[in-house]
Parts: sequence; structure tokens; C-alpha cells
Amino acid sequence: MKVILGTDPIKFPLTGIGRYTCELAHGLMQQAEIEELWFLHGRTLQHQLPRQQESHPFPRGMAMTQRLQKNRLAAELYRLTAPWLKTQVLRKHPDAIYHGPNFYLPPGVDHCVATFHDLSVFTWPQCHPPERVRFMQKELLQTIKRAAVLITDSEFTRREVAQYFNLPLTKVFCASLASSEEFYPRQAAGVSQVIAGYGLTFNQYCLFTGSVEPRKNIETLLNAYEKLPPALRLTVPLVIIGFSGWGSEALHYRFQHAQAAGWLHYAGYVNAADLPCLFAGARSFLFPSLYEGFGLPVLEAMASGVPVVCSDSASLPEIVGDCALMCAAKDVEQLSQLIQRSIEDEAWREHASASGLARSRLFSWQRCAQQTLHAYRQA
Repeated sequence: MKVILGTDPIKFPLTGIGRYTCELAHGLMQQAEIEELWFLHGRTLQHQLPRQQESHPFPRGMAMTQRLQKNRLAAELYRLTAPWLKTQVLRKHPDAIYHGPNFYLPPGVDHCVATFHDLSVFTWPQCHPPERVRFMQKELLQTIKRAAVLITDSEFTRREVAQYFNLPLTKVFCASLASSEEFYPRQAAGVSQVIAGYGLTFNQYCLFTGSVEPRKNIETLLNAYEKLPPALRLTVPLVIIGFSGWGSEALHYRFQHAQAAGWLHYAGYVNAADLPCLFAGARSFLFPSLYEGFGLPVLEAMASGVPVVCSDSASLPEIVGDCALMCAAKDVEQLSQLIQRSIEDEAWREHASASGLARSRLFSWQRCAQQTLHAYRQA
């Protein structure tokens, strides 16, 4: 089998899809059935996986890109021309399976596979900027037509995609994600130096990670945390890690006030090498997202031996099983109570840590690569 994997998501800031692409690439390298593995980055086809970037090499260029994305004409020109540039490269390899790991597929290429991570631009359009919704809806409808098969991160998303687009389930395959091997339980001595750089103390903060944008439901998280007893939230502050996304201006205003009050730390986008230590040092992990196609951060928390409090939305119950405290995403009162329990209830914390760690081991990137390979065979 000859496979070409798109690697455009491996860029700054490295999001969940970028990390998925990296891990899948390494897993595919170990599959004996794949005789030849190529990586397509932009218009460059190579055998070597692109390096992960910790910072954007052209900050001014990044600002220009963001302005162009908001321009409807520029976005439409890009939507029409960029895929064809990939097509010109891929047509030289008609015997290869091409896998687009981030929703998109170029036109006129046979044996194409795409990963659909979620349907939020269709089912939660209010949680995205209008220009993103316009662009992605047009392109994803094209992907549905072009793909031989589709891959999803969870069984929830598999069934949602099939139902929404009226596709047979035989055309949609689940390849569950996993946490990387850097996420594992650590003692205070193993993380204290790293987390001290962020002004944190081992086991004395609650953690949220994810892009600062409406879908992550951070406003509800702040409201719930404010309801904790003042002494408790000062002793165990909330730490928020994530790249500043769309629609986050009001949240950043609240971050400033909460930081001044002493119960919140906003760290922004942190070095990927520090992230496992920040997870392992947390007292509990909080994730009240409105919608997730998988919810990789909750799995990373469980793999780190950290108790989890999350919403019962979309795919999250499938990932956490009975190892986490769950409530409706918008239920501020219940979320606040669960957060307090996750901090204070030592018996539950011990159970959640052990059961979450055991459950996280059911997911592996090797298994994800094997399930992906099964989808390739159908293509």
C-alpha cells in the first residue's frame, strides 16, 4: 500500500488536529502493510515528517493571513485555488491513497480519505466566525462528494456524520484518538520546576486547556468557579491554557479581573514540552465544553492520573465512561458543586485517578493507526 498523508495541520499554534496528524503519522510509519509513506505539506511532497513549530516564523504574515481570512473574496479565491495546487502534485501518484487529516480533500484525486473531527460548523455555527462557517461548509460538502470513505475520532461523531449527511455507516469509520506517551502520572519532584515557572504549586490548581472560543464554554466555567467559597478558589486557583481564539474579547476582560482577584491564571499558549507537566501537576481537570468530536484533553488528563470534571455533551461520555464527574454543559450550579467535590473529596479523587488511568490505556495511537489502515483498505 502507498499512502500520502496531508500534514498542513502541523503548524503554529499546534492544535488538537495538528497533534493528531503527528501521532497518526508516527503510527502509520510502523504499519508493515504500508510500503511507501509520503507527507504532503502545502505543495511539497516528502518522506520526512515536518517539524513541529513552537512559534510562528512570520508573526506579521500570521496577522496578514487572519485579515485575508476575513475578506470574503480572498477567502473564496483561496478556497478555489489551493486545493487544485495539491491536485497537481497528487495526480503524479495515481496509485496512492491520499488522506486529508483535517476535513479537506482536493478535487480530481482518486482513493481519497478524509478525517471529520466534528460537525460543529454545521450543528454549532454560532460558535464560529461567519467567514469560517462559510468556507468550511462549502469545502466539507465537497469532501463528502470526493471521499471514498470518511474517518471520525469517535463513535458519536461517526453516527452523527452518517445521519447528518445521509451516508451509510459502511462509508464512515471510527479511529479513536489517544494521548501521547508524555502524559503519565508524575510526582511533585518531577514537575515542580516546570510549573513553578508559571507561578503554580503541585496539586494546588485546577486546569482547563483548549482554544479560548465560545464552543469551549469558558464563560460557564468562570461563573461556576466564582461560586466556590472564596478561600477555596484562592487556595486552588483556576489555570486556563489555550490560544486566544475568535470571540474571546469579553473572556479576556474577565480573565484580567479574575487574575487581579487572585483566583485565576491565564497562561495563553504554552510550550508543548511543558504541557504534560502542567497536566500532571493539576488537582483536577475541568472541561465543560458545549460540543466535542472527541475531547482529547480529558483523555490526556486521565492518562496523567488527574480527576476530571466535564460536561455530558456529545462524545465526552464515550471517552470518560464512568471515570469523571459530569453535568449539563450550561448548569453553573451543578458544575460548581462538582468542581468543589473534585477538589475536596479525597475518596472520589483516589477512585477517579485510578479508574481514569486504567480507562486511558484502552486508547492508543497504535490502535488508531490500525483502525485508520482498515479504512484505507476500503478506499
